[in-house]
Amino acid sequence: MNPSVAWETAADLVVVGGGIAGLTAARTAAARGLRVMTVSKGQSTDTATQYAQGGIAVVGPELEDSIESHVADTCVAGAGLCDEDAVRSIVAGGRAAITSLEAAGARFDLAADGAVARTREGGHSVSRIVHAGGDATGAEVQRTLDASVPTVQFDTTALRVLTTDGEVVGLLVRGPRGVGVVHCPTVLLATGGLGQLFSCSTNPPGATADGIALALDAGARIADLEFVQFHPTVLFAAGSTGRRPLISEAVRGEGARLLDVAGRPFMAGVHPLGDLAPRDVVSRAIAELLHVSGDDHVLLDARMVERVHERFPTVTASCLGAGIDPATDLIPVAPAAHYSCGGVATDTSGRTSVPGLLAAGEVARTGLHGANRLASNSLLEGLVVGDRAAYLAAERVGRSGGISDVALPTYRRIDRAVLQRTMTAEVGVVRDATGLAAAQRILAHGVVSEPPVDARAVEDAALTAAAEVIVLAASERRESRGCHTRRDVPESDPAQRRSLFVERDQGGQLTIVNDDVMTGAH
Repeated sequence: MNPSVAWETAADLVVVGGGIAGLTAARTAAARGLRVMTVSKGQSTDTATQYAQGGIAVVGPELEDSIESHVADTCVAGAGLCDEDAVRSIVAGGRAAITSLEAAGARFDLAADGAVARTREGGHSVSRIVHAGGDATGAEVQRTLDASVPTVQFDTTALRVLTTDGEVVGLLVRGPRGVGVVHCPTVLLATGGLGQLFSCSTNPPGATADGIALALDAGARIADLEFVQFHPTVLFAAGSTGRRPLISEAVRGEGARLLDVAGRPFMAGVHPLGDLAPRDVVSRAIAELLHVSGDDHVLLDARMVERVHERFPTVTASCLGAGIDPATDLIPVAPAAHYSCGGVATDTSGRTSVPGLLAAGEVARTGLHGANRLASNSLLEGLVVGDRAAYLAAERVGRSGGISDVALPTYRRIDRAVLQRTMTAEVGVVRDATGLAAAQRILAHGVVSEPPVDARAVEDAALTAAAEVIVLAASERRESRGCHTRRDVPESDPAQRRSLFVERDQGGQLTIVNDDVMTGAH
């Protein structure tokens, strides 16, 4: 064992991440008798789950809704890259997932008739979004799961997934006791997204693509990472950076309209659904409008939304904090990085191409989202796949092999401020070959740090790795599809209606692999 390792322990499953996917898996696995260790580099309030506003898309008992309708809406939004079988599998698991969450204590908003209230969001053909606290669904989910999984080890960073003969045997971590090794047959990556790649995002500070880097290092494949969804309506403030409050899509679902700075609506002629078009359509329309006009934001008119303060208390609080009353004022908004549609390639149970390595939640690419995520499908996916991942972990109990040596990783990284400026300017809502080439040149000049390194350096290295994958795939995808828009090739190309899989070769270089073999059955 490496002399830098200060302690060792063992578990049947190690969950990396404290959001909806990770805690759901931990809860289910513990209920099945597994020894579960859950680690999180931050605290429970640092997850993207905590900030989710809109709700959970799940088919209701209404006659006008059905699983097939939800599947169809998801596949339309996914712009040809959804795996329809995966979509159907995850959507079909929604009702049971919600029932389980309610049994754990989650309280969803009720309508006047006592039934669970439902609203509609962009891209959905019917009202199927359940919500809690008006626009605080994520906070209610986080509260419920935190109470169900009380033994999360916070301030603990995953450094490397340990493998022997290509199979998971443990996890190298660093926490309050120093560097340690957890012997285990299964590791679940539930680390969330990569929003900190960009100057402004809706993501918490910890959304630094950690799981992408860990999976690449372990030999797993990444897919569809070029599809970064930008939320079209994030509260705008001149010169602001970092995490910005989003103005939930559900506000437009309740009647709010987008206007240019002169007060003119502009979405009616862009898409048949107008202001409720899929997110990629709305973000692109706003980005192109700003590109032409030279303005830095548009306006959202929510003055006609009934009881807006009561229905959207989180949005209202954010607006009032900026001196804006949504009941009487127009809200300045602009697109910001929101959700990674791609990630570690998995099946619908979280299985990757590395035996014993699972991934669930935003870090994973199940085939549900395709080229663009349909609103409120993310919490659904976290619940369903997180639960299923626990059953896979149960099948591997007792399979852990020996760890012969522990090599601490080295970290190649770009300064975060430089990286964020580059990705925002060249790899944002709209891209082109010139900008992507510029980004590649900057990424080629990363510095390598030998261990030990601080937590910031680990995150910066993960962000750098994710940026390299995105730029590689975005350069290869010479078309516009979903939330990947190329100004130089604005049309979709039927010949490119396929996912791009990326992995590290034996020399450590990122490469696009030609086959698209799925990692397991749905």
